[in-house]
Amino acid sequence: MNSDAEIKRVQEFVDKENYHAAINIALSAMNEGRRKKNQEQVDVFLRVISDIVLNMSHQYGSRK
Repeated sequence: MNSDAEIKRVQEFVDKENYHAAINIALSAMNEGRRKKNQEQVDVFLRVISDIVLNMSHQYGSRK
């Protein structure tokens, strides 16, 4: 898997505010890393997912 290409693909969905698709793609990439026992890939896509969630929290969360 080309992680950079997948991250770019995820970012395209984030840019369109299609977070569901972005998270699904990142989750699939993370799971592929798990299946292949590629911990670096797992860690990269966990960070990507975390960044998406943080982005949504800033965009849609209450500011209390």
